[in-house]
Amino acid sequence: MNSLQLFLPCAAGVEDFLAAEVQRITGIAALRRSRGGVSLEASWRDALRLNLHSRLAQRVLARLWHGPYRAEQDLYAAAAEVAWEIWFTPRQTIKVELTAQHSPLKSLNFAALKIKDAVCDRFRDKRGERPSVDTQRPDVRLFGHLTAETLTLYIDTTGEPLFKRGWREDKGDAPLKETLAAAMIAATGWDAQAREAATLAEVPPLADPCCGSGTVPIEAAQIALNIAPGGQRRFAFEKLLPFQPHVWQGLRDEARAAERPWPAGQAPIVFGSDVAFRMVDFARRNAERARVAQAIELRGGDALQRLPPSPRAGVLLLNPPYGERIAAAGVAGRNAAERAAGAARAGREQARDEDGHTADAFFERLAAHWKSHYAGWSAWLLTPDLKLPGRMRLKESRRVPLWNGPIECRLFRFDLTARGPRPAETGA
Repeated sequence: MNSLQLFLPCAAGVEDFLAAEVQRITGIAALRRSRGGVSLEASWRDALRLNLHSRLAQRVLARLWHGPYRAEQDLYAAAAEVAWEIWFTPRQTIKVELTAQHSPLKSLNFAALKIKDAVCDRFRDKRGERPSVDTQRPDVRLFGHLTAETLTLYIDTTGEPLFKRGWREDKGDAPLKETLAAAMIAATGWDAQAREAATLAEVPPLADPCCGSGTVPIEAAQIALNIAPGGQRRFAFEKLLPFQPHVWQGLRDEARAAERPWPAGQAPIVFGSDVAFRMVDFARRNAERARVAQAIELRGGDALQRLPPSPRAGVLLLNPPYGERIAAAGVAGRNAAERAAGAARAGREQARDEDGHTADAFFERLAAHWKSHYAGWSAWLLTPDLKLPGRMRLKESRRVPLWNGPIECRLFRFDLTARGPRPAETGA
C-alpha cells in the first residue's frame, strides 16, 4: 500500500487550487491535473491524510485498473482481474457506480451490472462466497469511469462526499457546499494569508454579509485555526482491510496538535451576517459544532446596512441569493418575494418584492453601499450572471469560473475605492 494511484475529483474550475492543496498536504510535487480532478502516486497513509485535510476534493479514490475496452464483456474481464479480496471481505456490502463520457455502450446500468458480477464471481472463486449489494448504505463503494475507449476502476476511501464535514446540522434553503466555500476562499488568497500570519491577530478580516447557515465564515475560521475539515466524521477506509486504527489515530492526533489555540482576549477575525435571524441562529449552532464560535462574530441584519466589522480593510466574500437558488432577500431590510427561476436570463419581467424592488436594485444599492463604506476592501461575489458587474456599475479586476452544483458561475473580484465627489460638489 505504499504505491497507490490516487484520484481526487473536484468541481470544474477548482483543479489548480486542489493541486496546490494536495501538494501542501502530502509534499508530493508530481501531480497530474485533468478536468475535474487531480491524480498522484502516493501511499495509503497519504490517502488517509488527504481525506482528513482536503477541503476542496469531493473524494479520494484509489485507482485499481485502467485500460481499453470495446464491449460489456471487456468490463467484466477487467473487473475480474482486480484483487478485490485484499481490500474487503465478502461479508461486506458493495455498490458499483459508473460514469461515462462519450462511451459507445448503450446502457450504463447494464455495464455496471457486468462489473458487479465480475466482483462477486471473483469472490465466489477465491473465498467461496460473494458480497451482497446495498445501494443505500454500502460498506464499500466501487467507481468506474468510461471514456470512448478506456475503463478506469476505483475503490472509494471516503464514503460520504468530503463536503459533509460533520458539523452542519442546521441549514436553510439551497445551502452552499463546504467544498465550494473553501474554493471561493482559496480563489481570494485569504487562506494563504491566514496560514502564513504569525498570529491570529494578523489574519486579515473576512466578512460574508449573506452568510446563511454560516458555511463561508465557518470554513474560513477553521482554516485560520488550522482545524482539519475531516476531524469530525467517519470514512469508508475505516471498513477496508488495509485500515490500521493506530495509524489513523496518530494522524488525528497530529492534526489536533497542529491546531492554533484561540488566544484569550482575541477579537473575532471572521464575520457573518444575514437578513434572516433564523439563519444566524443556525450559523451560531453550526459554528459551535465546528469548534470556531470564538473566531466568528455572527449578527442579523441587512447587507445594505452592515458597516465594516473591522477597522482594518479585508475581504468581503459572498454567495448572494439568485435565480436557481432562492429568492433575493434583504433589500434595505425587506425580504424579497419568490423570484421565478431564470426569469432575468429568459428576458421576462423581473420579480419584485412586496414594495416593488427588483433583485437588480438590491445589487445596485449594495455596490453603492460598498463604495461609501468599504474603501480598501476587496469584494468577491459568486454569481451565474455574467452581466451583473455592469449593472452594479463596478469593474471587476478578476473573474474565476466556478460551478455551484449544476450552475456555472463566476467569482468576481471588485477592488473597492471610496466614492468620489459628484461633479456638482466640485463646482464643475
